[in-house]
Amino acid sequence: MQTEKVIDHIVNWLKTYAVNARMDGFVIGISGGIDSAVTSALCAKTGIRTLCVEMPIHQAPNQVSRGREHIQLLKEKFANVSNTEVNLTSVFEQFKNEVPQTGEDSFLDLSLANTRARLRMTTLYYFAGVHRYLVAGTGNKVEDFGVGFYTKYGDGGVDLSPIADLMKSEVYKLGEALSIPDSILKAAPTDGLFGDSRSDEDQLGASYDELEWAMKTMEAGKNGSDFSGRQKLVFEIYKRLNRANQHKMTPIPVCEIPKHLK
Repeated sequence: MQTEKVIDHIVNWLKTYAVNARMDGFVIGISGGIDSAVTSALCAKTGIRTLCVEMPIHQAPNQVSRGREHIQLLKEKFANVSNTEVNLTSVFEQFKNEVPQTGEDSFLDLSLANTRARLRMTTLYYFAGVHRYLVAGTGNKVEDFGVGFYTKYGDGGVDLSPIADLMKSEVYKLGEALSIPDSILKAAPTDGLFGDSRSDEDQLGASYDELEWAMKTMEAGKNGSDFSGRQKLVFEIYKRLNRANQHKMTPIPVCEIPKHLK
């Protein structure tokens, strides 16, 4: 990959989109992870106003410190970058108090985790509306179009997706070129939605490198019938997640009314 040229391409794409949309800037949720760090750095390089928003909900201290380190470095480098923090912990707790917490524990935990992501989406769109900004998505190709590892109408609710055509490994290459802090580059990827130390790999059952391999293999037309051991397991994980999360990756179904009924 021609990393520097890819960076220039994305930055120009962002700038052109914002100008054509007649919007005044970008807003990005900062998590302390590589995807939001790279996305915010790319937005900053446009020279257009870029607002970095921290939205902790019972967040682990190391995630918070990584995000703040990145934001500080961005602000030192780019005059167009600003930041704010909205602590959503009390909002989340109030929500929990108002809804019945019944059903299987695993479903309840997942529903509450997705609620965190949706509260953050609502917050980002608040700032987008106030400032006439675009919400920049932070999903990469494996997450958005491979295994659907994001929250529908949460971190999946965005105006544009600058890095969604890049594999996770490619995002890391951009991160190195953009001088993203080592604390972020070396941290285990996590969505931070469950309030514990589980990583993305813990949830998915495979690493991003393995899932990239499976995605490319499936795109090449292979069905995995000749795989064995770990390769077979990873390929089955990928196929299962890809199939289960198609509802996120395909357009919302519309019931089309026959003309003779109208």
